[in-house]
Formats: sequence, C-alpha cells, structure tokens
Amino acid sequence: MIHPRVEQRYHHVAEHYDDLNQWYLEIWGEHVHHGLWETGAENPELATLQLTHKLIEALDIQAGNAVVDIGCGYGGTARILANGVGAKVTAFTLSKAQYDYAVEKACGQTNPEFRLRNWFDNGLPGGSQDAAISIESSEHMEDKPAFFKEVVRVLKPGGRFGVYAWLARPDPSRCEIACLLEPICREGRLPGMGNEAEYREMMLEAGLVDITYEDLSQKVKKTWPVIVGRMAKRLPTDPEARRFLRSGPNREFARTVFRIWLAYNTGSMRYGLFTCRKP
Repeated sequence: MIHPRVEQRYHHVAEHYDDLNQWYLEIWGEHVHHGLWETGAENPELATLQLTHKLIEALDIQAGNAVVDIGCGYGGTARILANGVGAKVTAFTLSKAQYDYAVEKACGQTNPEFRLRNWFDNGLPGGSQDAAISIESSEHMEDKPAFFKEVVRVLKPGGRFGVYAWLARPDPSRCEIACLLEPICREGRLPGMGNEAEYREMMLEAGLVDITYEDLSQKVKKTWPVIVGRMAKRLPTDPEARRFLRSGPNREFARTVFRIWLAYNTGSMRYGLFTCRKP
C-alpha cells in the first residue's frame, strides 16, 4: 500500500472537493470519474457513460434493486441508476458542494436519496442492499479493510459489489513511489493506494466471494490528456482560472493531473474493475 507522507483524513477529502468544486464541474462535469474508450473513437462524454454502464451490466442491476452508491460525487451515476434503470438508490458523499449540487439537480425527487454522510457512519440497516458500487472512492477511505466490511454488512445475502479503483503496479520502484505515486496520494487526498493483490486480500478478509478483476488501464488513460487539453485551452484566456489555481491548499491537484497522466503511460498506476458478492 502506498501512503502519503502527510496524513489524509475524511475531512481533508471533503475540503478538497468543496474547495475545487468550481474546477471539477467546469473541467470534469458532473461525472467526476474516468471515461472508458472501448474503440478509441468515442467522445469523452460517451466514454464517461460507458464506464458507468459497464458497471451496471457487470452487477446486473435491475429495476427495483436497492443500490448504494458510495462516494457519489455530483450524483451522475446515481441518477442513471434511478432514472434510467429504475433502481432505488441511496448515495453518499462527504462534500457539501457535491451534495448541494446533487439535491438541486434532483428537483425534489426522493430517488436517488442523497446523504451528506461518512460511509463509516452511513445509517443503512444491515442486509438492506441488493448491490453496492464504488466508483473511484475506495482510494479516499482511511480504513480500507473496514470499508469492505461495511459493504458486506449492508448487502443482502447474494448482494453484488463493484469497485472501480486507482491502483499501483505491484512492487513499484522507489523512484515511482517518490515522484509519482506518493505525490498523487498526497495531492489527491488519498490515504492510501493499493494494488490488485491487496484489494483482493481485503475483499476476501471481509467475506466477499467470487472476486473478479479486469485491468482497464489502457481503455481509461485517455481521460488524462482530455483533462489536460481542457485545462490548457482554458488557462491562457481565463485570468480568473489562473488565479484560482495559484492559491489555496488544494490547488496543487492541478500538478497531479500531469503526474497521473505520466503514471499511466509508465505503467506505475493501473485502473481496474473488481466485482464480487456477499455469500
């Protein structure tokens, strides 16, 4: 497990997304996750939707299923699950800015139900969910073994779980850790970045079974040149954006965008989909 030199707690994660709310919405949009380029010819919007739909299909989420979205961001995936699939969705975020956006976007609808709450104090009854999803949120969990155990607690017997995760390569070099992976954790507010084997071990220890893994690194890495391109297009002509990125405790994440792009190109960083179920 790669750990940052400076401790990252849940409130640092919340502050990061609140502070960078404007930047995320304008550069990423309401789906704050990777895109999935199946053919390479898709536009970024389609690639983003393909990543979401791949997970829905992998977990066979159906109308009427109770689904929990852990780390829902601005609620884009939760809305697809509720309005497109017909699932009953409970979605969690630590960020007040993301929560406010999601609630406003819901226009009074109660499905999805958005909760501004820590996953470790989620208030869900045990055995209440048919499926759980975590799209690029497990990285922000301080206690990853406890994160998986809490998923098992809320799932019904046979309940399905899917995780899109940022991962480190097995046995990265000291240079990769020092120049890429540790700064990515520190600047991106990740308490730790695991590898595939570590995730599998934590899932097994939590009691999850039928674990599958698909490495999607080559299909998602185009996300980062897209983001860099959007930044490069905006910054020269937008002095407010330049001022925004020059000040404040979370502005360093702009540098991390370039680190992540390089980490994918060197193979230091991986991206994968885990699926599993509760017995």
